[in-house]
Amino acid sequence: MENNQKALNLLGLSLRAGALTMGEGLVLKAIQQQKVMLVLVAADASQATRDKFSAKGDFYHVPVITAFTKEAMSQALGRPRTIVGITNAGFARRLIALLKT
Repeated sequence: MENNQKALNLLGLSLRAGALTMGEGLVLKAIQQQKVMLVLVAADASQATRDKFSAKGDFYHVPVITAFTKEAMSQALGRPRTIVGITNAGFARRLIALLKT
């Protein structure tokens, strides 16, 4: 649980640093343009949405992690969000490290 909170704090920090792409359409476009290093999809997003982003992530070799609820992500970002793409490699690496432990 501790690492999840650190990851959510880091998510908020990456937003303030301008290292996030948010919203389904924008994140899909960023994946295709290979501008995102990591995609976070809310665990309570629809199955179709999770499947779509998993498939896109696999195809473009972008890790897709389903770790948080919409509520947790929205709280960390201060606005309702289901899908975010991390555009900064440093933030992406740190989030992956926090979420895999």
